[in-house]
Amino acid sequence: MANKVEKEEPMVVKAIGKSLKSSPQKTNLILGLIRGLKVDKAINNLEFSKRRISNEVLKILKSAISNAENNHQLDIDKLFVKEASVGKSMVLKRFRPRARGRAGKILKTFSRIRIMVQEKDELSVKEKKLNNQQKKDKDGSKN
Repeated sequence: MANKVEKEEPMVVKAIGKSLKSSPQKTNLILGLIRGLKVDKAINNLEFSKRRISNEVLKILKSAISNAENNHQLDIDKLFVKEASVGKSMVLKRFRPRARGRAGKILKTFSRIRIMVQEKDELSVKEKKLNNQQKKDKDGSKN
């Protein structure tokens, strides 16, 4: 048997926002701006966004950050947005009267947002780069 060194998985912390009054398509545009960014850059992007839903997303991101800090004692400076996803929540169905006794359907969709933050170690990123370079060097020496 090969002895495998078990690495601890980094702690992933999440915050969820339910029933936000915006369509999932519009919300996903804002979440695309912050995916994979460090939390300070993500907060900066959301503060200067002109979209209305960005204020709600900012609240959820700050909630995830405070969860990481208070509940799991993670370092805020090392946090980044691992995942930011949106799904459909409830749909309000309304009707608008149209000509000749007909009705037009109006769907008012709500969103459900999940933001996950994780601590990124700078050392582990450097180690991965070094390991990749060593693998390339070994492959190059065989040829």
